[in-house]
Amino acid sequence: MIDLVIVGAGPAGLGAAISAAENGLKVCILDEFVRPGGRLLGQLHEEPDGKWVNGIAEAQKLHERAIQLGVHIQCGLSVYDLMELDNGWCVFTTEKAIETKCLLLATGASETPIPIPGWTLPGVMSIGAAQVMGNVHRVKPGEKGIIIGVNVLSVAIARELQLCGVHIESLLLPQPSLLSGDAANPEKMMESLLRLSHLAPSPLIRFGGKWVSPKLGTRLYPKNGFKMWDIPIQLRKTALEILGENQVEGVRVADITATGEVVPGTEKVVSADFVCIAGGLQPMSELAAVAGCAFCYVPELGGHVPLHNESMQTNLEGLYVAGNITGVESAKVARAQGAVAGLAVARELKALVDRADEKIEAAIAEVKETRRKALIQFQPGIEAARRKLYSDFYENSEKVISI
Repeated sequence: MIDLVIVGAGPAGLGAAISAAENGLKVCILDEFVRPGGRLLGQLHEEPDGKWVNGIAEAQKLHERAIQLGVHIQCGLSVYDLMELDNGWCVFTTEKAIETKCLLLATGASETPIPIPGWTLPGVMSIGAAQVMGNVHRVKPGEKGIIIGVNVLSVAIARELQLCGVHIESLLLPQPSLLSGDAANPEKMMESLLRLSHLAPSPLIRFGGKWVSPKLGTRLYPKNGFKMWDIPIQLRKTALEILGENQVEGVRVADITATGEVVPGTEKVVSADFVCIAGGLQPMSELAAVAGCAFCYVPELGGHVPLHNESMQTNLEGLYVAGNITGVESAKVARAQGAVAGLAVARELKALVDRADEKIEAAIAEVKETRRKALIQFQPGIEAARRKLYSDFYENSEKVISI
């Protein structure tokens, strides 16, 4: 029987595999994509100190280290069911069933779709799909694009698409609806944008981000928006409909008030050959639900997350979680969480015997420090939300909260 099966070959899964294998465990990673790396593969950006982060290169380093340690990585297969055994877990994949003493779910996050009239046209895609096309497959999603949805993810990827040679006409909001929720609220999106102001090339925007409140910023926001990296970010315009016969040809847009109402008589059509929809991210927790984990709803972490403690252990024996399944954060935080999970599994299986608790505490401290230094935060209040989650774990770990 394998010591540890990890579902997900992203930064959390690879980090956990390395940590566990360094302590002598027999580890297997499963991933449905054709190559390991997860969300790292799509990342390509410049940090404030001028250093470029190449996610493909970072993923390759982790992959090579895992292979060096004897980790078995199987890509191109899906996990569709889990079963708890008397002495471990059985993982059902599209090829075979695998029994393991411990199981780590590092399945990451999925994008939240926002239905918009015309969104089934060829050339409409999620913002993450455009990132993968450009940074992973080196294929332009188009020549001229419009991004519907202004948030941490869409602004970052807009810059990456620009670096791929794609012209981004603008970022604007979806029309208010039950499904678009806060994504159509100019004030909420201003709050998200202000958390990115430190990345702006303009000193004026960086200064304003420190002192302007979301409500005041929305009311003062110019009708045609501000530009970051020469990309217009328009919080006072909304996308009413995506237009085209056999493919995307443009988007019908209109001005909106500071509170999100469409201004009559301001409609116009903006041409584009592709459209990205950016509705944000949510933890991909389906397998944790299948396993029977307890859950908590934590908006600051992106939605429903499996109940777990600082050591990434769930309320079920031998089952751990790490990365964005525990809450949407950066790839660096995910990798650090994976290291904690790998050490915790090694401790459970009696492989981490020398100063085990001390090593795990040091790894947990590294997660906190990595979070503190994170270039971007997807939501405010993450650290406080996690402390509350860990407190709930010890109070309610035996209670299963359905999602």
